[in-house]
Amino acid sequence: MSTNPRVFDIRGQSLKLETEAEVEPLLEGYDPKYIEEIYLGGNTIGVGASKAFAAFIDRTESLSIADLSNIFVGRLISEIPLALANLCTSLLPKQTLTVIDLSDNAFGERSIAPLLPLLSRNRFQTLRLKNNGLGPAAGIQIANALRESAKLTKAEGKVSNLRTVICGQNRLENGSASAWAAAFEEHGTLEEVRLPQNGIRMAGIRELARGLKKNPNLRYLDLQDNTFTDSTDEGLSAVDAWADVLASFPALQTFNLSDCVLSHSGEVPSVLQKLASGSNPRLVDLQLQNNNLDASSVAVLADAISTHLNTLRRLDLQDNDADEDDEAYDTLREALTARGGRLLVTEEDEEAEGEQEQEQEKVAAPPEGVDEASELADLMGKAHLA
Repeated sequence: MSTNPRVFDIRGQSLKLETEAEVEPLLEGYDPKYIEEIYLGGNTIGVGASKAFAAFIDRTESLSIADLSNIFVGRLISEIPLALANLCTSLLPKQTLTVIDLSDNAFGERSIAPLLPLLSRNRFQTLRLKNNGLGPAAGIQIANALRESAKLTKAEGKVSNLRTVICGQNRLENGSASAWAAAFEEHGTLEEVRLPQNGIRMAGIRELARGLKKNPNLRYLDLQDNTFTDSTDEGLSAVDAWADVLASFPALQTFNLSDCVLSHSGEVPSVLQKLASGSNPRLVDLQLQNNNLDASSVAVLADAISTHLNTLRRLDLQDNDADEDDEAYDTLREALTARGGRLLVTEEDEEAEGEQEQEQEKVAAPPEGVDEASELADLMGKAHLA
């Protein structure tokens, strides 16, 4: 049992839980009334076990985080919807819920039905759906549920709580892009959107620009490994669409456009020109890895690094077409280093950044057990005073 009475955490224990009886010992010593966070990830949960966890969740009064990621490894496709239904039904009325994580569960289209009422009716803040094998058909249903949530909230005269949507590695493709755009537009409150590796091409990218434009508080946007250009008649239309909407995101700090084919034939992408003109005055982290950018594109960034890009602290230009010895890289590196930032052009740059981050984590990490002990002492102190 964790020493923190507010957190139930069995993450990463590789437990294969089949029955309610197998779950009961894990729950011993926890009063669900005080539970605020539940972490089940890294175990495999059968239908019977899900009933026990659902009954426990039913009795929580201030649940904020529900981590149900990676809980169906090895389960039959017939088991997953039943177990998922038990868990989602118990979460549905929890109006204190802020974070739902369902990543790394192989739902596909066949298993998502139990999710839809939860996504449409619970006013959570963060949804994490990464690597769920959704495909465009399931992607449309998920997006429509989120849009319905926004409509219901507006009908009550309230503002949406939704701030973060993470739905990467899900093969959403163009087929679901319009539905996602409509959901984003309906909410209008998003601050973080991550949709990497979804096979979305130009038409879908244009749709996302249209929908996300209505979210002026967007701070973090990840569209990595979706396609912005090719040799067809659509050409640069998606790049231009995004150039047109960038000024709609004055709060944008992190923008990941790596592996997006921003330049098809060596042209300077209009989206890069717009960034260099100062469209996003709070931009801190710009990721442009592997985009066919040549020396002319790097020169545009170098010319702006001390003016319109003066807040930038991290710039990733790895695997592009400019020569690594290009003077523009020297200009970028000098300016970024002077402000405590970093330019990534080579593998050595990336390795150095990783080593620096590891050192910083070592320095910042508190002694093991300090946080949990403090939490327990705080609760005991309050109980004594009462």
